[in-house]
Amino acid sequence: MNQRLNITGIVPARYASSRFPGKPLALIGNKPMIRLVYEQACKALDNVFVATDDERISGAVKSFGGKVIMTSAQHRSGTDRCAEAAEKIILSGIETDVIINIQGDEPFIRPEQIEILSGCFTDKNVNIATLIRKVNQGEDILNPNQPKVIIDKNGYALYFSRTAIPYIRDAEIKEWTFKHDYYKHIGLYAYRAETLSEITKLPHGDLETAECLEQNRWLENGYRIKTAVTMWKNIGIDTPEDLEKANLIKQ
Repeated sequence: MNQRLNITGIVPARYASSRFPGKPLALIGNKPMIRLVYEQACKALDNVFVATDDERISGAVKSFGGKVIMTSAQHRSGTDRCAEAAEKIILSGIETDVIINIQGDEPFIRPEQIEILSGCFTDKNVNIATLIRKVNQGEDILNPNQPKVIIDKNGYALYFSRTAIPYIRDAEIKEWTFKHDYYKHIGLYAYRAETLSEITKLPHGDLETAECLEQNRWLENGYRIKTAVTMWKNIGIDTPEDLEKANLIKQ
């Protein structure tokens, strides 16, 4: 990791969820999920904060000695919540060059993934970075809940989509992963502090609206997104059924 940069991890967490209310406080083993995420992030970063609008989450984080920033309840995305938290962290006097947005529903995130992402900023030209994973041959690429990404020769994202891209004209879909390298997007982001402030002020774009993927808004407005490849599959908790699977893993 680049020691010259001051890197802060922020875990946005909200209590309200249509599919899984109270998800950050759901127990995996004997710990709330938000604590597992926090502890994993602290293995890679010295400064980690949970950003939330809910006193129940705030209380839970403080109870295990974690740091928390209270934010507005009006945010539409985790990126927006991170931006408000980052501003408050910087105003408090904590030097922060890069912010890593760590998903609050991935309790098994690996410190190595955070370190890989942090390493992107050794290049002064990188302002936004995210993780991707190469799809295994024969692996499903049609699930719209798993966004895909195409990248250029230098590892910058060209486009994110919920459909399988690119389309291979002269092959059946079941053969595509054998004929081309596909990448799935992992929703772990990092931004330089000033860039995070800028992108949250951008108006919503047509591609973002079509795909319901906010990163396309940044691309539409000329921002470049550097990708870093991870070999590990991430396990996100979106539903109570996912939680049951996570508890089996934890045992």
